Amino acid sequence: MSPLDKNPPALRGQDGEGSVQVHPDRNLKIDGAKVFAVYGKGGIGKSTTSSNLSVAFSKLGHRVLQIGCDPKHDSTFTLTGRLVPTVIDTLKEVDFHPEELRADDFVYEGYNGVMCVEAGGPPAGTGCGGYVVGQTVKLLKQHHLLEDTDVVIFDVLGDVVCGGFAAPLMHADRALIVTANDFDSIYAMNRIIAAVQAKSKNYSVRLAGCVANRSRETDEVDRYCNEVGFKRIAHLPDLDAIRRSRLKKKTLFEMPDDEDVVQVRKEYIRLAETLYAGTDPLAPAPLEDRDIFELLGFD
Repeated sequence: MSPLDKNPPALRGQDGEGSVQVHPDRNLKIDGAKVFAVYGKGGIGKSTTSSNLSVAFSKLGHRVLQIGCDPKHDSTFTLTGRLVPTVIDTLKEVDFHPEELRADDFVYEGYNGVMCVEAGGPPAGTGCGGYVVGQTVKLLKQHHLLEDTDVVIFDVLGDVVCGGFAAPLMHADRALIVTANDFDSIYAMNRIIAAVQAKSKNYSVRLAGCVANRSRETDEVDRYCNEVGFKRIAHLPDLDAIRRSRLKKKTLFEMPDDEDVVQVRKEYIRLAETLYAGTDPLAPAPLEDRDIFELLGFD
């Protein structure tokens, strides 16, 4: 039993084929804001993409909240310049009495006014990350922090497609997948598409498309998208400035201007405009493992 709640929600087996997981509280639906969940293979650059996209939304005048959903709690460090305490860490300090917390105990202001929360997670092998996401949303609602927010971005752990780390899909309007122009990244994207499609049977989340990240070319990504009925909605090249921005604990919008950096900033702004205006819901047909090997593998 989680220390967060002496009466955890009941489990059910109706949320996707063969799924057994925590039943979400329908009262925790995020109303008013546009909600995006960012997924992708581990190490593909989801946090970099999420943070720069958050800044892009803020540059367009929107009030933005980014929620990191990885126990490493490093989603927002380029926005805040540090590793902020997680919701779980903060709750431990008050012996899991959430009524003792103030908003500024777990919400931190980052670059250009982006508000940052790190959900954290249970110690490895001891609990469900999805339950932590639910508790984080509950806290945000209790403190009325979602009422003054235009955009919420969930930055989700790696390419995990279990029920727990699919929890942000219960809240999201659109899911965005970060990939690269290589087999492993596209293979992971294919599995994530299947997970989102399973959630879309019971929740309003739909796929917005994919972002080709750290890639000079996009031919393999585009070939996959054409095959399954998916769509690439942005292309972010493999720039050394992006790597250096992470080392400096800054977003790309804070780096010195040069032609490449300016162009990538424009791409982030264009992506933010596209997502905020609304994207057509996509319903691709993910491939079987053997078929994706045949499509992208070498003879």
